[in-house]
Amino acid sequence: MTWAIVPAAGRGTRFGGERPKQYLPLAGRTVIEHSLRAVLSHDDVDGVVVALSPEDADWPGWREIGGKPVLTCVGGAERADSVLAALHALPATVDADQWVLVHDAARPCLRAQDLARLLQIGQADPVGALLAAPVRDTLKRADDLGKSQATEPREHLWRALTPQLFRRGGLTRALEAALRAGVRPTDEAMAMERLGLRPCLVEGREDNLKITTPADLALAEFLLSNGA
Repeated sequence: MTWAIVPAAGRGTRFGGERPKQYLPLAGRTVIEHSLRAVLSHDDVDGVVVALSPEDADWPGWREIGGKPVLTCVGGAERADSVLAALHALPATVDADQWVLVHDAARPCLRAQDLARLLQIGQADPVGALLAAPVRDTLKRADDLGKSQATEPREHLWRALTPQLFRRGGLTRALEAALRAGVRPTDEAMAMERLGLRPCLVEGREDNLKITTPADLALAEFLLSNGA
């Protein structure tokens, strides 16, 4: 049994606009519906918990998608708060040793092959795993004036993607420990790393993009509409 968690309590302020980016139309559906359908597409994923803002007026009230249950809970101010709330909202049948996938609400282009590979590799790892992409661009360090100051080595650097796969109990403990220490993890792997754990990096497709700008939305529209 594997459940998914989708933190969706953010407003997406960098995108702009009145409606949160996860509810924007995209290739005949909303962004979040594509993301939910993608993470629920694997036979081993039994359901999903979506963490929503208490002021969310756009959630359509789904109870199931593709015959799988969709539960909701109230999220928090930060990603870690929302993921932790969703972990506590999982059904009691999901015990501490069972696997949980965390996927971004605004990452609608997840490929089935990537999800299958993550589940296969991650469930064989004692810690868990995350989809990621090796950094291929040359990296520059800027000074305070925005001038290029140095070129940084890119070897061993990866961009973290989602989903990320960890056991329910271990991820809960890691997030609680981070929040107690005043640390706000920007992803779940960061919380695990704080405890000295080393999740497995599973290479995923570069087009598993997170929608942050209008240009990202246009690219996702092209990818989903053309089956790229």
